[in-house]
Amino acid sequence: MSKMTTPTANSRPAPLWYGPFLPTSDPGYEGAPQVVTGLDKIDMKILAVLQDDAALSAAEVADVVGLSQSPCWRRIQRLKDEGYISKIVAILNRQKLNLRTQLFVHVKVVRNDKDNLLEFSQAIRAFPEVMECHVILGVYDFMLRVVAADMDAYQKFFFDKLSLLPNIREVNSFVAVTEIKATTALPLRR
Repeated sequence: MSKMTTPTANSRPAPLWYGPFLPTSDPGYEGAPQVVTGLDKIDMKILAVLQDDAALSAAEVADVVGLSQSPCWRRIQRLKDEGYISKIVAILNRQKLNLRTQLFVHVKVVRNDKDNLLEFSQAIRAFPEVMECHVILGVYDFMLRVVAADMDAYQKFFFDKLSLLPNIREVNSFVAVTEIKATTALPLRR
């Protein structure tokens, strides 16, 4: 049986943090927030609102974060100018666009020196099927997220594009069967 406690004058619920915080690696401050220079609580609220719905007007964002429209618009512009907002885009539904197959592809190159990694990186940017490309540590050198209409389309991409790149030693493809979570929203709230 669980025991219920009654809140006292000294107890209050943990605050919902919008930041500007990042976890610190200092063991003496385990779990303690670290301030992100140049951002205050309102800036972080604006970022949280915009990453949820960037189609909102400055007036609508201002209403949510508790500012008037002009100061909110100026803050949004500053966040763009300073690079906190790198791009505002529409996120498309790949299923409705018949891009129903998603794969994660591990690539190992023959030589992973700086020049060969750079050559592969530049070549992979030209392939629209590659949604993401990451340099990774471990057995493989790169991890790609690839979308295609179906397995036939992926096979064509593989044989006509990916496998023709120089310096590739090994490619392992993993088909994503079910997408459990996909988000573009960064974890700004603590």
